[in-house]
Amino acid sequence: MEQTEAVLPTFEDAPPEEILRWGFEHYHPQLAVVTAFQAEGMVLIDMAHRIQPDLRVVTIDTGRLPAETYELIDQVRGRYGLIVEVIFPETSHVESMVERHGMNLFHNDPALRELCCHVRKVLPLNKVLAHFDAWIAGLRRGQNNSRATTAKVEIDDLHGGITKINPIADWTSEQVWDYIREHKVPHNALYDKGYTSIGCAPCTRATLPGEPERAGRWWWEDDEDKECGMHAETRSERFEKELRWVTNGR
Repeated sequence: MEQTEAVLPTFEDAPPEEILRWGFEHYHPQLAVVTAFQAEGMVLIDMAHRIQPDLRVVTIDTGRLPAETYELIDQVRGRYGLIVEVIFPETSHVESMVERHGMNLFHNDPALRELCCHVRKVLPLNKVLAHFDAWIAGLRRGQNNSRATTAKVEIDDLHGGITKINPIADWTSEQVWDYIREHKVPHNALYDKGYTSIGCAPCTRATLPGEPERAGRWWWEDDEDKECGMHAETRSERFEKELRWVTNGR
């Protein structure tokens, strides 16, 4: 259901619970928390479950996730009694990409890292969001510069103009962890080992003291505001060429 910015409330001063209630009133059941089960996503699952116990939770299994992430998914199923909708990338796309560039292509060129993210994350997300009217994400403005202007409710032009809800956009990392501790929310065990942002296993490391919280993501790249493409597009000429080859065989 395509929306326009003019009809969406801003909710800039509203607490996340109020935003979630509005989202469920307007879009449930065609609304989902889409999460990689990072700390922010766990806050949203816990918060949303208190409001709408039969909420939908969607995650993308890239095929390269850490074991700790899979363990947390099972904890979520047990703790909240939820069905986690797990979406996988298209097998033929992954096979073509790996055949052409190898398993760890992301180290060779930023365009190939973007390709890997696109095949394993973005295309599956595009496919699943085509069946939703809105989605909930755990973006925060403090995560990096590219997210600094994230609205709490916005039109998602990357996904057909559906509504994207970012209830904790103005929260700090400290607020996220205060909520987790107060409500005893399960969290990924990698956080206890120095990780501050968690994605695929080969593309995530623990951060060092003083580093930005997303410094452990694709740390071999120079761009501080690098993204996977799920929330912001970053396309180069080589990326476009390789994507055509992987998806169309040419």
